[in-house]
Amino acid sequence: MFINLLLFFVALCLLLCFVMTQKTSPKQIYLVDFSCYKPPTSQKASKEVVMKQARQCGEFSKEQLDFMKKILERSGLGESTYLAEIFFGQKYEPSMKAARREVEMSIFGAVDMLVAKTGVKGKEIGILIVNCCIYNTEPSLCSMVVNRYKFREDVITYNLSGMGCSAGLMAIGLAKHLLQVHHNSYALIVSTESITEHVYLGKDRSKFLINCLFRVGGAAILLSNRPSHHNTCKYQLIHAVHTNTSASDRSYNCIHREEDSAGIVGISINKDLLAAAIATIRPNLTAIGRLILPIKQKAAYMIMNYIVRKPYIPNYSKAVEHFIPHVGGKPVLDELQKALGFSEENMEASRMTLYRYGNTSSSSIWYGLAYVEAKGRVKKGNRVWQIAFGSGFKCNSIIWRAMKSVDYDDTNPWADEIGGFPVNLADCEPFPVYFEPSK
Repeated sequence: MFINLLLFFVALCLLLCFVMTQKTSPKQIYLVDFSCYKPPTSQKASKEVVMKQARQCGEFSKEQLDFMKKILERSGLGESTYLAEIFFGQKYEPSMKAARREVEMSIFGAVDMLVAKTGVKGKEIGILIVNCCIYNTEPSLCSMVVNRYKFREDVITYNLSGMGCSAGLMAIGLAKHLLQVHHNSYALIVSTESITEHVYLGKDRSKFLINCLFRVGGAAILLSNRPSHHNTCKYQLIHAVHTNTSASDRSYNCIHREEDSAGIVGISINKDLLAAAIATIRPNLTAIGRLILPIKQKAAYMIMNYIVRKPYIPNYSKAVEHFIPHVGGKPVLDELQKALGFSEENMEASRMTLYRYGNTSSSSIWYGLAYVEAKGRVKKGNRVWQIAFGSGFKCNSIIWRAMKSVDYDDTNPWADEIGGFPVNLADCEPFPVYFEPSK
């Protein structure tokens, strides 16, 4: 009798240990694969074409056109970025139909490619997150994807809007939490933006940067918590860190969609942008540094900053092999490189992404990762740091570990032209930072 009770007690303890382990041990999250949308060549636009269409539009004064030209010449953008179809017409006449066509092309183009690469079926997707900052429609973009790919009835969907260029990595963080509680699941993340309806036609210079820097693009990312993907996926998610300084008026107001004095809607970028960006990125760097920096770098940081009282920038390149920040614009990349002490080689992927594709908002970091893969630089065990920042102000960092060396992929958006990169940007003049509204 005693032996039976003892065996029962031991079995009960083992069962309790198993249950507690299952609840407390986080599931491993894997990036199975991703794809980036590459628009048709008919939508390529050189700087000359952009200026030609702006003049043809008839809405801008000579002073405004000269300012736009100066921004384009010093923006870091190249001659082959992509504009939405509406900008190639005789006149700028935005419509909801044209805007929907733009997002359908980028979303369906990216997801179709991802489905073909991975073989995953719509009914296997348990979680769907779509982010698009300034374009919203009814039904939602999530519903549009569910309808197109015939997802199952219990699919969990989230539609993120108004979250800025950092929303793509924020979606990764959200998917990470959802995959901790939904077993044996796939999560599909779609990041895009629509520029069709959002050209600014007023006179405030602070609202002109959106016209000049943003371009068409989109990405689809497939995550999984299935143990079977441990040996077949591209990357494993190691860390996700989010910081938000929206409580600060300076951060909250530095990027703002609003009407100008004439009632024309546009997105203002004011003189506080760089200060707000740095103030938001800094705590994010501190948090991610605690997780990834070698002990020597952590010790040096503590000693120099808190004992010697001399500013010290840790060598983050000792912690990651590939650094891929959101392209934002040339001034932000310049400041980020200066703040982190990264080399030109470290910044290459993002600078080339800005040059070739422009600012595609939340999807830009995926074109950057695709660049590194196309160069054949991702080796098994490499750590990849993606960091994105945007309105609010918000900053998100994601750390991946490569589960295998990435082979050549002819669906990579850089595949047919990677041999021509990097290009020399040394002659690019300083950016004209006119963030305050013209009087």
